[in-house]
Amino acid sequence: MQENLVIVESPAKAKTIEKFLGKDFIVKSSFGHIRDLAKKDLGINIGEGYKPVYEIPGDKKKVVDELTKLAKSKTVWLASDEDREGEAIAWHLTEVLGLPVDRTKRIVFHEITKRAILEAIEKPRTVNMDLVNAQQARRILDRLVGFELSPVLWKKVRPALSAGRVQSVAVRLIVEREAEREAFKPEEYWLFKALLAAAPPPFKAELVKISGKKAVISNAEQADSLEAALRGKPFVVESVEEKERERAPQPPFITSTLQQAANQRLSYTAKRTMNIAQRLYEGVELGDKGLTALITYMRTDSTRIADEARQAARDFIVQTFGQDHLPKKARIYKAKGGAQDAHEAIRPVDVTITPDMVKPYLPPEQYNLYRLIWSRFVASQMAGARFHDTTALIACAHTLWRAKGERLLFSGFLAVLPRGKEEADAELPPLAAGQTLTLNKLDKEQKFTQPPARYTDATLIRTMEENGIGRPSTYAPT
Repeated sequence: MQENLVIVESPAKAKTIEKFLGKDFIVKSSFGHIRDLAKKDLGINIGEGYKPVYEIPGDKKKVVDELTKLAKSKTVWLASDEDREGEAIAWHLTEVLGLPVDRTKRIVFHEITKRAILEAIEKPRTVNMDLVNAQQARRILDRLVGFELSPVLWKKVRPALSAGRVQSVAVRLIVEREAEREAFKPEEYWLFKALLAAAPPPFKAELVKISGKKAVISNAEQADSLEAALRGKPFVVESVEEKERERAPQPPFITSTLQQAANQRLSYTAKRTMNIAQRLYEGVELGDKGLTALITYMRTDSTRIADEARQAARDFIVQTFGQDHLPKKARIYKAKGGAQDAHEAIRPVDVTITPDMVKPYLPPEQYNLYRLIWSRFVASQMAGARFHDTTALIACAHTLWRAKGERLLFSGFLAVLPRGKEEADAELPPLAAGQTLTLNKLDKEQKFTQPPARYTDATLIRTMEENGIGRPSTYAPT
């Protein structure tokens, strides 16, 4: 007979975990929260110190009935996520199922692997009421804000809309940006570029100064006048500066940076990114391997990684890319101030499961996101890339032009996370001060200053994070 009941949040996670536990365990899902603030009236008793009034939604009563029956005869293990929402779900389960808070086993894990699950079973704790109360306070604030603001939306926009504590501030950011755009007055300016040659291939130089001052060309007359003044004049190298530069890798992803990168590189919305990541976290079918979790928990604000994961990455880097691609000291990234640091950074559960290995089993969107997460994690533990940078200043009449080039000396982390063509400067040919260059082409282009861009998923999330608005769990729904 199964003597233990493990309750998780999602049915997919339940299926993955059940295969790791023996026949004495049954794993069931609560399907998220099993109760919430009452919809009737405010759902908060303000006169009793803002005491919340909870109710079980109609669509959750069948789940609650099943869990209640199972819990009566078994030891219950609450395995919801280790954050405020997960802790609140665990507490609500103790309340609704009649479980003693001080004796009910609460377990948490950051990755869905057999090792992590069995370690959690060995080290249970009780429900953390500080986290529960933090979640209740946030939920009450959400309801109070919504109760006051929602009627305004019903009058001004349309019925049935609701306003949230985080969403309302985000809407204000969007409205203020739109006001900036409407007030913006474009200004004309002109850019000059020269295609120059010393030895093949030719290279581009940009106009930076006119008569010793920053180049500012405001209209067609000034542009035409400058073009005429330069006609037939020699372009002579004034100075050449060369130096080596090292570029370090970025830390592994947290929720906000993953959502931004997926939006910029894959054109995924934040919501789509989180839905895909959820499936990778809960487990996907990998042929003979069966149901396998590929990434760690995807709602996190910490760049911390486990020591064993760091060592596994270092071993993989040496075996795959060579000892020279490994930094002398392991890279340890510090979390930003204000981070909860409840979970590790988002990383592959097993770094040896490469994107190429899982590609035959995953739909394109899951493969693309896993490749992004895997590559960023591996790169974060690699040596920096080294470049040889060249900057040439070139004089022509009363103007000064600048050309930049770079040569990759050592790939480092770029071996796993290559740059796009648009990110790299072309290499300059050998140049020397006093050298006269051949002008192949002189381009001038009319431009107009642009208003601040409307927010994208990526830029809105970045702005919210910079201003302390919301948490990893709220970026996507907002």
